[in-house]
Amino acid sequence: MPKVSVKVKWGKEMYPGVEVNTDDDPVVFKAQIFALTGVQPERQKVVCKGVTLRDDSWANFKLTNNALVLVMGSKEEDVPAAPVEQTRFVEDMNESELATAVIGLAEGLINLGNTCYMNATVQCLKTVPELKNALLSYDKSSGGGTAGELTAALSDTLAALEGGGAGACAGAAAKLLRALHATAPRFAERGPAGGLAQQDASECWAEIIRALQARLPAAPNQPSNRSTVIEQYFGGTLDVELVCAEAEEAPSRTTETFLQLSCFISQDVKYLQSGLRSKMSEQITKMSQTLGRDAIYTKTSKISRLPAYLTVQFVRFYYKEKESINAKILKDVKFPLELDVYELCSPELQERLMPMRNKFKEYEDATVETSLSSKNHGDSTKDVKKKDPTRSIPYWFPNDVGSNNSGYYRLQAVLTHRGRSSSSGHYVAWVSRGDAWLRCDDDAVTPVTEDEVLKLSGGGDWHCAYLLLYGPKILEVPEVDDKPEPMITEHDDEDPPIALA
Repeated sequence: MPKVSVKVKWGKEMYPGVEVNTDDDPVVFKAQIFALTGVQPERQKVVCKGVTLRDDSWANFKLTNNALVLVMGSKEEDVPAAPVEQTRFVEDMNESELATAVIGLAEGLINLGNTCYMNATVQCLKTVPELKNALLSYDKSSGGGTAGELTAALSDTLAALEGGGAGACAGAAAKLLRALHATAPRFAERGPAGGLAQQDASECWAEIIRALQARLPAAPNQPSNRSTVIEQYFGGTLDVELVCAEAEEAPSRTTETFLQLSCFISQDVKYLQSGLRSKMSEQITKMSQTLGRDAIYTKTSKISRLPAYLTVQFVRFYYKEKESINAKILKDVKFPLELDVYELCSPELQERLMPMRNKFKEYEDATVETSLSSKNHGDSTKDVKKKDPTRSIPYWFPNDVGSNNSGYYRLQAVLTHRGRSSSSGHYVAWVSRGDAWLRCDDDAVTPVTEDEVLKLSGGGDWHCAYLLLYGPKILEVPEVDDKPEPMITEHDDEDPPIALA
């Protein structure tokens, strides 16, 4: 009988009717206890009939219906202290305060013991609506081995975050962790004290993306030559040219695919754009057929297909042999809220991007003109914008849903690390929500400003940006009539100009 109903006693509090599924790992039960008591799983000692529950096994811990389970452990904030501010009750909150309180309760993922790297990854990926919708509709009975289990667990986690409540989120996160351990056993490593060891968020991101790439097929009847949702919305291509610097050889040209770009941090790199540029032209060593030995080649890459969602990794960690750790580069590297990657693209792609880029410029010019006209007539530009309904122009090429047809991006998620090594410290997700930003620090979700997000560029022991997720910049134009905006094509320069009502 894997499912039983027990009584949980913590201090003076009694929680009857707690359902426990012993087919799940004990950490799921501890997550349920956290949702009830607020005591973090790593601070819990769970006892039944004199036997203490382990994290990895139910051995000798026999649960029966109506059994009494004792929980020992305190919340971190239970240190006696004078109240900083007066308690605010729900009925006394205004709309803004209530929204903040609800966000914190509904959208966080508890830390199951050094699982902040996984929580931050999930919160960032959740900002991609096409990926979220594909996961929520995923057929969990379709199998697929460990990749299928990980995909199904992520689907359950997103469903819980959409409104399952704190208990549902805790259970779903525990199942996701178990699926991640099954897919990549290195994430189940334990530290000297016996608890789960901290892991690298970038490696977790790559492992989850790899599983989703195997299990989420692209939607049928969409014009795209990409077979999976990941390849469709996250995948790009590079035109690569290799030129030998030591011998006269014909340049070799190939095509490579990518799911993220890397920003290498050198002494000269102060901005994301320069870090990306330096990676696009680099010196490598490879075998020369002409010389019969290794030789220096110049590798030049140009983007020939832009994905809708562009992932950028700051290469902040390097292996320090003496200490046997991945040490961290703390250098300050600025990144923008809006990114233009036009200069990184091949000439052919640049030509295809121009029609949509012209649309953006045309609209911006028209907006400035309207603003000046409104000022001359004493009107409020904000009021004009508020009155006018708008529509979105597709951000992809007509024959390639999931691409980016302008080269313009807007930042929508930042995954940060605080600490000196990838195997220690703490990971946090910072995600956009409309015109606002949220800081997702495990189960604590709080509003932040754009200025706070831009301060994540590094330079000290505060949180440093490790992974950036840019989404397509959407062109919103006034709904001036009932005719839909024509689809942008590569030869759409003669479209009628955009009019502002």
